[in-house]
Amino acid sequence: MLLLKHSPVLTSEVIKYLNIQNKGIYVDATLGGGGHSYAILQHISQGLLLSFDQDFFSIQYCSKRFSQTKNIILIHKNFVFLKEELNKRNIFAINGIVFDLGLSSFQIDDKKRGFSYLHDDVLDMRMNRDEKKTALTILNTYNLEELKKIFFLYGEEPKAALIAREIIKKRPIYTTLELVRIIDKFYNSFYNKKKGHNAKRVFQALRIETNQELRCLKKGLQQSLTLLKKNGRIVVVSFNSLEDRIVKRFFKQNSECNFLPRIPILKSDLPPNYFNILTKKVIRPNDKEIILNPRSRSAKLRAAIKKI
Repeated sequence: MLLLKHSPVLTSEVIKYLNIQNKGIYVDATLGGGGHSYAILQHISQGLLLSFDQDFFSIQYCSKRFSQTKNIILIHKNFVFLKEELNKRNIFAINGIVFDLGLSSFQIDDKKRGFSYLHDDVLDMRMNRDEKKTALTILNTYNLEELKKIFFLYGEEPKAALIAREIIKKRPIYTTLELVRIIDKFYNSFYNKKKGHNAKRVFQALRIETNQELRCLKKGLQQSLTLLKKNGRIVVVSFNSLEDRIVKRFFKQNSECNFLPRIPILKSDLPPNYFNILTKKVIRPNDKEIILNPRSRSAKLRAAIKKI
């Protein structure tokens, strides 16, 4: 088994905003290496934690890590199945939930997964290895417009059209470094101090498309709203602007009424105001955490409490 080196991000802030109750029921929607799950377990000696992950390696690793812990249930599922899996276990309401989005360090470092543009490997990028679609499938079967669209929308890649055309010209493409060489053709150097490695945006786009990450995030957030008890809390740690926009919009749409103030309207006609947002400004890692864990640099935490 791959040696796991994964540091959870903003752990103390996650625990602070969850405001954990000892007898509460909590969900870790993204188990990973179990860092946040471990931290939550320290506060719920009489409670229950249900931890989800679609990556079987995570479940396998954490089954050993928490083998002596009786109040955690590991669930090998994407968090789009939150409600279904909890209801199966006769759980219909929870006290809190945390989403720690993006990749785990062990996924990036595993050279057999194809997530990293620093290692040469087959372009896989599946978080759930049971799924059929891989990044390789996308690169070699999508047409020009489809490739341009995902690179632009999911990677915010300014040279999406040029890169997509070159990919189609060079197909078939099998490995990560083959793709990196294509991307590098359109940049003067492989690294930009402000934006990072030139391949970062295209790799992000492929990963998001392979795993349907943004669609899953929207579904998971919506299910968490229905599962949270009154005064239940939701904490989300995101790692790119696309995820953060979705989280910010979800909190905003469920915490304030959007209507024209000049139109006479009854209070009973207003949409439900579910959340109080706890983080008026996004929370970021401090300098010390970034030094200890450079991959935490892009993390953003948002939290809210359910009012009704």
